[in-house]
Amino acid sequence: MNKTSIIPKPLAEYDLRLLRIFVSVVDHGGFSAAESALGITRSTISIHMSNLEERMKLKLCLRGRGGFSLTEDGQTIYRAVINLFESLNDFSLLVGTLSKELNGELVILCDDQLNRSRQNKLAEVVQLIHKNSPNLHLVLDGEPISNIEKSLLKDKAHIGLFPDYQHIEGLHYQHLMSEAVYLCCAKKHPFFNKVDTLISPAELASVPAIHPGIDIDSLGIEQLKKLNLAAKSYQFDTRKAMILSGCYIGFMPQSYIQHELNHGEIRIIQPSQLTYPFNLSLVAKKSPREANKVKLLTDIFNRVFDPQ
Repeated sequence: MNKTSIIPKPLAEYDLRLLRIFVSVVDHGGFSAAESALGITRSTISIHMSNLEERMKLKLCLRGRGGFSLTEDGQTIYRAVINLFESLNDFSLLVGTLSKELNGELVILCDDQLNRSRQNKLAEVVQLIHKNSPNLHLVLDGEPISNIEKSLLKDKAHIGLFPDYQHIEGLHYQHLMSEAVYLCCAKKHPFFNKVDTLISPAELASVPAIHPGIDIDSLGIEQLKKLNLAAKSYQFDTRKAMILSGCYIGFMPQSYIQHELNHGEIRIIQPSQLTYPFNLSLVAKKSPREANKVKLLTDIFNRVFDPQ
């Protein structure tokens, strides 16, 4: 095969289109799997891939009974194309930072479901974002803490909201709010109708309890040491469901169980002793790519959560 590529310099839009199809095929592990993502048939994908290989004068992939795989040249081209598209994205972001009007995506990620109070606060944040920068495309979503940390470090998100339980190098943490967390049980649990003074430390340590799933502050760790940690739940909503089963006791913020408290479905156990603070942090990358967007969000969150 003639090794002289006929890809023009600079790249034509047609070649960029073929390269995007190539990346999608690789990311999805084959032609069939890429059909839905690309919105074109397998036969059309095959034609595009053949055209790309012909234009490059390179064999990029192998397909047949053994499945889909990249050749050595294909692996090299794939890595180069990923770098190319990241550079194009960096260029778009750079242009956006030079514009007086903020535009593009503004990504906020939370690690847990929001109670009514935080929903209202977040609604104020959204309102102020829309008022200050109406051209921004707001993305507000929930993710596990580890995913939020990675997204912030990779500039895939601008702000994260999650408990201040550990500090990752490269991220900046700002305390946003605190709320007391209490040990509680449901109506079906043996402790529900038992007076607090009659629940001994030994009894507390004998019944199954729920671990919050992440390392928490020293006060929380000391409280958890008193319990028989037989289950784990990262989110408050799933933890509440486990408590409502009557099989477990667990720590919950009062705001998340107020409805159940009012209706006699859940009770708090020894609130003066079995409690620790839940600290929510506003987290951002220390040197973010889009610093102007992060500053906008930080200023708005500070304004809404600490109006004084």
